[in-house]
Amino acid sequence: MKKVNIGKTDLEVSRINFGGNVFGWTLDEKQSFDILDAFTGAGFNFIDTADTYSWWVNGVGGQSEEIIGKWMKARGNRDQIVVATKVGSETKEHPNDISKKHILKSVDESLKRLKTDYIDLYYTHFDDNVTPVEETLSAYDEVIKAGKVRHIAASNLSPERLLESFKVSEENNLPKYVALQPHYNLVERENYESKYADIVDKYGLSVMTYYSLASGFLTGKYRSESDLGKSVRGEGAKQYLNTKGLAIINALDTISAKHSSKPATVALAWLLAQPHIAAPIVSATSEHQLQTLFDAPKLNLDAEDLGLLEEASK
Repeated sequence: MKKVNIGKTDLEVSRINFGGNVFGWTLDEKQSFDILDAFTGAGFNFIDTADTYSWWVNGVGGQSEEIIGKWMKARGNRDQIVVATKVGSETKEHPNDISKKHILKSVDESLKRLKTDYIDLYYTHFDDNVTPVEETLSAYDEVIKAGKVRHIAASNLSPERLLESFKVSEENNLPKYVALQPHYNLVERENYESKYADIVDKYGLSVMTYYSLASGFLTGKYRSESDLGKSVRGEGAKQYLNTKGLAIINALDTISAKHSSKPATVALAWLLAQPHIAAPIVSATSEHQLQTLFDAPKLNLDAEDLGLLEEASK
């Protein structure tokens, strides 16, 4: 299993990052254990979660980290897993918050739920746009020095605040973000490519994309309004049922037929072929779905395939 390093760190990760928002939401504890066993059994080691998953179920979240923690403890495999979690997102109890006070409290709560004494990659999940950048980074400096966090990364920060973070890190000898988690996929290219790609390139960030399959749209299962009821996430795919979206599905159909593959596998292989993309984040709720993810790092798209997808998605 080919692995890549995150940024300039020693964190070596598999090229698919399992999205843990499904744990304790659409998967119960036993189903989550089964999926995690299958994922790691196939040689993958990278799991993404957040302290607030799934707050939309119970108001506060924490279920996903708890399940991952129980699973790692039961399997005795913490040292083989790269765990990414996040801080700063809202719940019913508080708004987005990346103050020092909130980070110092949240990191300890995450460690307790994850049943571990360190987090490999700790993300600023959402910016509150009020906490000074220096305050957030000094909180990270404290938790890194305490051995609670190995490296930090950023998710939903504006380009301006992201650039300011690098400036403040350099001027004050504070930790630097090593990775970015943006919304990026074949149907959502504009924002990342126009606002973030240059920053990623300049600072050598690794990219873990979220909504990598556009809420399931890029699996090809939603081709008309009547398909939207096929899953709880169907409504999220509705916005892509337009000329451009269907042209992308058409291109994915063509390429997956050529390679005896699946549209989802091709969509992930396209992401993996883009600069700086280390590991798309993607979830699965069955072993069958997992296989389509496992196949993506093995699928080498040729120039003709990439050209077809470029044309349909630009």
